[in-house]
Amino acid sequence: MDTRKKLSELEEEKYSDAIVEGLIQEYRFRSHKGIDKYGTTLEANQLSLYKWLQHAKEEAMDMALYLHKAQKQLNG
Repeated sequence: MDTRKKLSELEEEKYSDAIVEGLIQEYRFRSHKGIDKYGTTLEANQLSLYKWLQHAKEEAMDMALYLHKAQKQLNG
């Protein structure tokens, strides 16, 4: 089954949990944004394992920065 068909089927399926549905919609938006930016799906992207791990590490580093900033804001 190709990715577009899977996405189409998922779009038809609705959950009773608004929180879950909201996150699913955010993932769909992010996926479309990535396809527009990089011209490929995540599934079709042929990066090496090392590069995937590097991307994940950089994302985790960004998340740590965002968490640190949020904590500083909470502490005043």
